[in-house]
Amino acid sequence: MSQYPTAPAETAAVATVAKRRDWWRDAVIYQVYPRSFADSNGDGMGDLEGVRSRLPYLVALGVDAVWLSPFYASPQADAGYDVADYRAVDPMFGNLLDADALIRDARELGLRVIVDLVPNHSSDQHEWFKRALAEGPGSPLRDRYHFRPGKGANGELPPNDWESIFGGPAWTRVTEPDGTPGEWYLHLFAPEQPDFNWEHPAVGDEFRSILRFWLDMGVDGFRIDVAHGMVKAEGLPDLGSHDEMRLLGNDVTPFFDQDGVHDIYRQWRRILDEYSGERIFVAEAWTPTVERTANYVRPDELHQAFNFQYLATHWDAAELREVVDRTLEAMRPVGAPATWVLSNHDVTRHATRFANPPGLGTQIRTAGDRALGLRRARAATLLMLALPGSAYVYQGEELGLPDVVDLPDEVRQDPAYFRGEGQDGFRDGCRVPIPWTRSGSSYGFGAGGSWLPQPEGWGELSVEAQTGDPDSTLELYRAALAARRAHPDLGAGDAVEWLRAPEGVLAFRRREFVCVANTGTESVTIPAYGRLLLASGEVTETDGEAKLPGDTTVWWTAAS
Repeated sequence: MSQYPTAPAETAAVATVAKRRDWWRDAVIYQVYPRSFADSNGDGMGDLEGVRSRLPYLVALGVDAVWLSPFYASPQADAGYDVADYRAVDPMFGNLLDADALIRDARELGLRVIVDLVPNHSSDQHEWFKRALAEGPGSPLRDRYHFRPGKGANGELPPNDWESIFGGPAWTRVTEPDGTPGEWYLHLFAPEQPDFNWEHPAVGDEFRSILRFWLDMGVDGFRIDVAHGMVKAEGLPDLGSHDEMRLLGNDVTPFFDQDGVHDIYRQWRRILDEYSGERIFVAEAWTPTVERTANYVRPDELHQAFNFQYLATHWDAAELREVVDRTLEAMRPVGAPATWVLSNHDVTRHATRFANPPGLGTQIRTAGDRALGLRRARAATLLMLALPGSAYVYQGEELGLPDVVDLPDEVRQDPAYFRGEGQDGFRDGCRVPIPWTRSGSSYGFGAGGSWLPQPEGWGELSVEAQTGDPDSTLELYRAALAARRAHPDLGAGDAVEWLRAPEGVLAFRRREFVCVANTGTESVTIPAYGRLLLASGEVTETDGEAKLPGDTTVWWTAAS
């Protein structure tokens, strides 16, 4: 099934971990972006059978679960986040039998499977929306979305001043069945992604049914896309300003992070709790503060929420300590684990973010200092994996992949790129298919090239090239995940003990484990805190002291 076999002992160990109680509190979850992971049929597009063939690689890497970005039936106006049928697999990825086989194989290997759920909006090709347009004004189906008459003498102006996250108005005017300009519908993202009206009971009924469909298929949980969306303020009031149109705002908006979303999640949690096996919900909740993020993971709601404040933090000791403290403090009262993440399919890979000066945001157009970015990425990984709670790894970051920042305009496919405002639209750079082998038309991704072009030299970053090289980023990840699993003081928890450290250095203890991260550029001399477990760079120990280079993280244990 794969050229990366897993030893029976490794498989058994992972299976044991997958069955343990509260597994999600310290799980390392690997995000697969299916179209860019592995292509089984040579059409240039990754698919579910490709993912299935590489599951042993993920087991050997040492992760606990795999999260699959959307593979549902979709016109692909936003890479599958415009869903036309929530109970079908898009033919480009396979079919339901392929999904079933993947879930079954993962379970046999001891891996859990989390799938994406997109409840804020559907595709404009969803049957409900197509009928709403065809039936015209007054159609009951229009009540399941946000259709409104326009403002102005002839309804020629949008119903309010909201703007799309992708740029331009958040409203599109439809042409009615009789050919006349008619009502407007709301879409906080692309026009092909009309927002559901969660005040309508049929919407809630439908998604409760969708949850049961996939739970019955055997999935272990759901990552909820735009979990901070769905509910809109009553009356859809004007915003009055467009400073809040980015995903990370400074306050609650009329369309994001409304308190009503929590009633939905309480209903969903009751469904999940009916199923055995500790299924979980993970929220993609972009909120103004970690304190508001904590609202999503109260005991009767969701299990985890991505820590985007941490992802957006610069490689700076003081800033990192502040966000770690605030995160742990916010999660402690609700009894939820912190989650840590450095990259995903929507932001520039952290190996490139850290290669550039701070302050450029999370979508960056320049390569920066590649060597510096990789050193910092490796150090940031060890820091993240040492923190209490759960961690997420985006496919390819274990290879130290940079963003591909020089894609020609004619090959880009991010819908935001083709709009002049809103998000920068440079997400294609982190979505380039990953390399598996040193050579070949797509470096082992598939037999028929890749849907986004891979750069020259990609093969030297491949799994094949890095496997067995003790200095490679892949082997660093494998060693770190193995140590995290083996060391009793790593993983779950809700606190760290900060240690005195030089300026620019973070040092903390977790019982007999100590992590020290030097975010500065110069070497520092610090105490050697015990037996050295792992380091992201060269560390020299002499007479009870250690010389820690800049942009390096080290793990110690006092245990023999």
